[in-house]
Amino acid sequence: MSSFASNFQRLLSYTKLLTSHVNQGQHQQALSLFHHIHSTLSHSLDPFVFPLALKSCAALSFPQLGATVHAHTYKASFLSNPFVACALVDMYGKCVSVESARRLFDELPERNVVVWNSMISVYLRCNDVVRALELFEVMDVGRNEATFNAVIAGLVETLDGFCKAVSCYREMERMGLRPNLITVLALLRACVGVADVNLIEQIHGYSIRNDIDPDVQLRSGLIEGYGRCGCLDKAHLVFLSMRNRDVVAWSSLISAYALHGQARTALDVFEQMEKANVRPDGITLLGVLKACSHAGLADEAQLYFSRMRVRYGVEANSDHYSCLIDVLSRAGRLHQAYDVIRKMPVKVSAKAWGALLASCRTYGEVELAEIAGKALFEVEPENPANFVILARIYASNRRFEEAEGLRQEMIKRGMKAAPGSSWVVHQD
Repeated sequence: MSSFASNFQRLLSYTKLLTSHVNQGQHQQALSLFHHIHSTLSHSLDPFVFPLALKSCAALSFPQLGATVHAHTYKASFLSNPFVACALVDMYGKCVSVESARRLFDELPERNVVVWNSMISVYLRCNDVVRALELFEVMDVGRNEATFNAVIAGLVETLDGFCKAVSCYREMERMGLRPNLITVLALLRACVGVADVNLIEQIHGYSIRNDIDPDVQLRSGLIEGYGRCGCLDKAHLVFLSMRNRDVVAWSSLISAYALHGQARTALDVFEQMEKANVRPDGITLLGVLKACSHAGLADEAQLYFSRMRVRYGVEANSDHYSCLIDVLSRAGRLHQAYDVIRKMPVKVSAKAWGALLASCRTYGEVELAEIAGKALFEVEPENPANFVILARIYASNRRFEEAEGLRQEMIKRGMKAAPGSSWVVHQD
């Protein structure tokens, strides 16, 4: 066998081992092997080795080593290889800066759709949706499914991005591109955001026709989507169609019933979950506490809260405490709720203080309202609602001077009470 053939066989063997290390997350071993390959083989490496090394550099945040690999790819004239270019953009975006990644991207001699997708993903990882969309609009190559998947997933993370995500999906349809599991999972979040049950049904039907439906994550998303839109029967049917119901599926169904005030049904589902030997997590128990809160089940809420760490091994966070305070406050147990606030081992959130303040108004409790109001003025000083509620509590108790003082403070700070609003989705 010639030395070239022998060298090629060794390189092939090394590349397989390097791929295995990277895929298993053994990045230190991968980089050691890359160094060994580079220093021992007599012939130049092929372009498939460098993306693997760059991926490990990105995973371990080794920018200097990544720059060294970049120099080797430049010397070997591999920058025109799309896999090398993509890995370089990704490495610079993760290890150095977005600007460095963009500078490299602009200097690349050839950029196919994979390289464009990589740069768009760098922006989206940094939550720079504006620049990602600008790049998306000026693409000079044909977009593919991965392009739209990245943009849709990025848009649903923004406050006003749900409708834009749906529009992006419509454009994907017009181009004749087929949505995959990643597409529908991202799109489901947008559907929930705009309460578009018709689109949820389309996604559900599409997933069945294209055999995506068995995916557990998708079915849990459908349960949440139907549930948030008020289609509880459909949510339950999707749940019943699942052979393997994980904690996410159970939690989604419990939260759906809790959201729409069907507390007893939510608690029944939780009992079924326990009988099925599925261990609840923090999200499950948050759904249970919300169910108790919406139905005014204060005793039940305290019972489940007391079991969190002892029975389920879940540490209560600020959201769990807020729910407990909310249910106690709604039940008129204001001093008990305040006692929970005083003993909280975690930072008291605006939700917790807000729940106490709102119920103080309901029950005419001025002393605790002052405590909650002053705490809220520090936690969220720009929220006019807290000033308005406390002023109304003062006024209802004929303490007009204090009420007027709060109104003057609002004027001094340039605050205005936001008018109430609501919205309706019309379904044809």
